[in-house]
Amino acid sequence: MKSNTIRLGIFFLLGISSAVAQEKKNMTLEDAIQMATSQSNEAKLADTKVSTKEFEMQTVKNKQYPDVKINGQLQRLTNADVDFKMGDPSQGGTTPDVHQLILGNASASLPVFAGFKIQNSIKASKSLYEAEQFYSKQTKEDVALQAVKLYVTLYKAQENEKMIQENIKRAEQRVVDFKAMEENGLIARNDLLRAQLQVSNYQIALEEARKNKSTVNYQLVTLLKLPEETKINPDSDTFKKQTSFDTPSNDISGRNDLNAIRMQQKAAETNVKIAKGNYLPTLSLSGGYIGFDLQNTLTVTNAMNFGAALSYDLSSLFKNGKDVKAAKSKAKETQESLEIMTDQAKIQIQQANENYLLAQKQNKVFEEAVVQAAENFRIVKDKHDNGLADTDELLEADVQQLLSKINESSSRADIIQKYYEVLAASGKLTSSTSTKK
Repeated sequence: MKSNTIRLGIFFLLGISSAVAQEKKNMTLEDAIQMATSQSNEAKLADTKVSTKEFEMQTVKNKQYPDVKINGQLQRLTNADVDFKMGDPSQGGTTPDVHQLILGNASASLPVFAGFKIQNSIKASKSLYEAEQFYSKQTKEDVALQAVKLYVTLYKAQENEKMIQENIKRAEQRVVDFKAMEENGLIARNDLLRAQLQVSNYQIALEEARKNKSTVNYQLVTLLKLPEETKINPDSDTFKKQTSFDTPSNDISGRNDLNAIRMQQKAAETNVKIAKGNYLPTLSLSGGYIGFDLQNTLTVTNAMNFGAALSYDLSSLFKNGKDVKAAKSKAKETQESLEIMTDQAKIQIQQANENYLLAQKQNKVFEEAVVQAAENFRIVKDKHDNGLADTDELLEADVQQLLSKINESSSRADIIQKYYEVLAASGKLTSSTSTKK
């Protein structure tokens, strides 16, 4: 019964590394973050979206510049009837032979006033461009945190594998010792079988750890766009150094997703002004040149023209009200969305802080547990050697010692991960990493 408990305990605590990967390339946590924010598909897509918004903004800006058009035509006429008013054939005039018409014109128009719609459209497009920039930064924050989680999980799986391998060596030596003792009649064969069963359980746990390590490694390699055969080796110094981080404050001013929706709200408010602009008239200036040649009949050159055009859509007085109300409603939507997201951000950073403090407290407990498990194993082994404890007690103490080491190692890694989760919740993960580098 105790053997089953031992085996289930190993499987349970080693199974926590479920989403994990593999590879052999030395890499620091900062390197993983930098690669994730520059090489991942998500980061590249975010940059492309920013470029798209920039082009769209430039397109809107072009509306404030003049429209210049040039047009030329050469037309062949067939048997054209020409009524030549300036000459009468009966009075000695002649009817011209017309088979060709040449037209050329150039025109330019410049909007002078359009109800402030052009200027406000530029402002709105600029706000949307800035919003996309913030969304891009937020995407990179999310990708960076994903890289941190995978990196930490990979380290856990790697350490689990090492510790299990060390225990297998001790367990195999125990089997050798028990064989000798069994041959000399010092222990029952059943005790030897229990020791051999523990080696088998450890070997199964080792294969589980290797599988987890391979899975996470592949996920991290895929995220960082490295060759699939890469074997990443996390920097163990990152997890062994003193993790005495100061807990960041509850400041959420750096949250890029909140800043993005603020820019969207600004654009929505500008769209209200654009809709109201439809109530106003439009004024534009125009000028042009016309060249005209009707074969053998009439030639016009240097025909310059210029003027102004004023237009006013009277129907807008009745129809535009709905557009204004829709724009105002959209602005209200973004305002309410901002309030909801702000509350969620406050909750996230509060939870992240609590999880970070909990990870620190758990680590202290697990450090004590390692010492306690080692002392317990020493005592039980002495009793077993002196016939005061059975084999089940010895094997169970050995498993407890292994699990305490795994818990302590994982808790140190958890402190690192929870700290970066605090940075991500405050919108400072990528900026703090770039500052370190």
